[in-house]
Amino acid sequence: MPRHSETKHLPYTPEQLFDLVADVARYDEFLPWVVAVRVRSSSETETVADLVVGFNAFKERFTSRVHKERPTRICVDYVEGPLKYLHNEWKFDRAADDGTNLFFSVDFAFKSRLFETLAGSMFDRALRRMTSAFEQRAAALYGISKSSAQSAA
Repeated sequence: MPRHSETKHLPYTPEQLFDLVADVARYDEFLPWVVAVRVRSSSETETVADLVVGFNAFKERFTSRVHKERPTRICVDYVEGPLKYLHNEWKFDRAADDGTNLFFSVDFAFKSRLFETLAGSMFDRALRRMTSAFEQRAAALYGISKSSAQSAA
């Protein structure tokens, strides 16, 4: 049952980071291993989407419900797929410098012991790649270089 949480300071506004995380339909453009996205429904406060995650020949589809409280919080909960459960949370707190103090947590478990073992062995590396992908996407969208974002963290 991999779990992780972290807090970071980033040089983007809470609104910018909220918009980036809430834009689930574009995850396949920048997140590693997300090969397809289908948004089932979306409103100002909730999105339900199917994501196909692929590792080489292995592909799995799962559905999640994204609860949005603009611009301060996004919670993602598992609906169906290969997991027992999934919960992740993003909190966006405005910093004094107009950047954002970001809190991120993820907690999930696979139904299959084999997938659980594989996920456990790769979890830290995969998580670093995914958080880096979000930071690089923010830099690309909002015009701040990756090195600037790192120096502000």
